[in-house]
Amino acid sequence: MSDSRPPSPDDLPLPPGERPTLKTISRLTGLAVATISRALHDAPDIGAETKRRVREVADEIGYRPNRAGVRLRTGKTNVISLVLSTDHDMMNHTARLISSLAGELRDTPYHMIVTPYFPTEDPMIPIRYIVETGSADAVILNQTRPEDTRVAYLMRRSFPFVTHGRTDWCASHAYYDFDNTRFAEIGIEQMAARDRHKILIVAPPQAQNYARDMIAGAQQRSRELGLDLRILDGATSDSASAEISAAVTQHLQTHPDTDGVLCGSTTAAMTVASTAEELGRTIGAELDIYAKEAIPFLRRFRPSILTVHEDVATAGSFLARAAIQRIKAPTMPPMQMLERPEF
Repeated sequence: MSDSRPPSPDDLPLPPGERPTLKTISRLTGLAVATISRALHDAPDIGAETKRRVREVADEIGYRPNRAGVRLRTGKTNVISLVLSTDHDMMNHTARLISSLAGELRDTPYHMIVTPYFPTEDPMIPIRYIVETGSADAVILNQTRPEDTRVAYLMRRSFPFVTHGRTDWCASHAYYDFDNTRFAEIGIEQMAARDRHKILIVAPPQAQNYARDMIAGAQQRSRELGLDLRILDGATSDSASAEISAAVTQHLQTHPDTDGVLCGSTTAAMTVASTAEELGRTIGAELDIYAKEAIPFLRRFRPSILTVHEDVATAGSFLARAAIQRIKAPTMPPMQMLERPEF
């Protein structure tokens, strides 16, 4: 060819039925197979222009590594598994997390699979399956508990992992977390600034680590500012909307002087708002609602809802990089980040 542009299938078509391989890319680029392999694996001794050229050709011809062959040669799968409960908040949180994880892995040899488990199942089941079958090189977990059995198992097995959320052992493992203590403190401060005194918190399930942080922050700041704080009985921020609505209705009828609500999820905030309005409360007048969200949605739903942003896009990118680091350099200090919210 007379120019330096990468050839396309139209320039050098593949023979009918040929499956694109490293040898195909070698033929189209004139580079050695070993160079192609190292470029696709982002080897530091391969130049950026060569990597770009190799990836463009690989994309154009539809090259995908033979996972079985890779595993036989290296013992690796080039797979990172995101392990998720099926009851999580897909509308606002998890969908954004999956998107950012996939985006960060896009130009790497790794791809992501989502391994679901049901709330009624033992959360150890998918973890044991991944480790014992070697079906992924690393796992990403969320909904962590202070003494999380999944984390304990993975640490004992020296299997690469990273958590979205902290544990009691987080000093020794990779994680990304949102500072839920500070999130709750900000909410209480905003309630006090608006002359609210009787506060309800719709907390996450209290077995989870971030619920402990959120409740502790709200309780401590309420004591300091002289506010009366109660935790919602009968539902959590992860409960179904009907359960949250029933529990909030009972609370507001029993405690009609409630004038502020802190919510641990976007769905909970929407449910609290609609339930309070059905009971004749005006959001922003008789009752303030405070929540966090990954996508700017709540202020469009009800402009008077108080919100802080949780940067789930950054979380996903960080988790992907941290997982790759645990695979490639397990003896390095684990990557860790705590996101500090601002109102």
